[in-house]
Amino acid sequence: MAAKRIGAGKSGGGEPNILAKISNSEIVSQGRRAVGDAVGVSKKLLWSTGKAAWIAGTTFLILAVPLIIEMDREAQLNELELQQASLLGAPPSPVQMQRGL
Repeated sequence: MAAKRIGAGKSGGGEPNILAKISNSEIVSQGRRAVGDAVGVSKKLLWSTGKAAWIAGTTFLILAVPLIIEMDREAQLNELELQQASLLGAPPSPVQMQRGL
């Protein structure tokens, strides 16, 4: 059997150990409150950011994507008209030339 070391383990004088003193101090309790408040604010911020991202994303899909698709169709139509005009040998009209630029 190994001999007990003196001073190892809990102190026998009825005095709480240093870890208990530190964890029960006012500074530690203020730190815990501050961390709890920071966690609460962070959760609210993340929730609000997620809601804002959802609103921005759906608004973009509803408003901007159809506009981009329509602009692409218009550009393809203008390009097709210019190609047809050049194949037929007719000089492009001034309106077609402006659209092509």
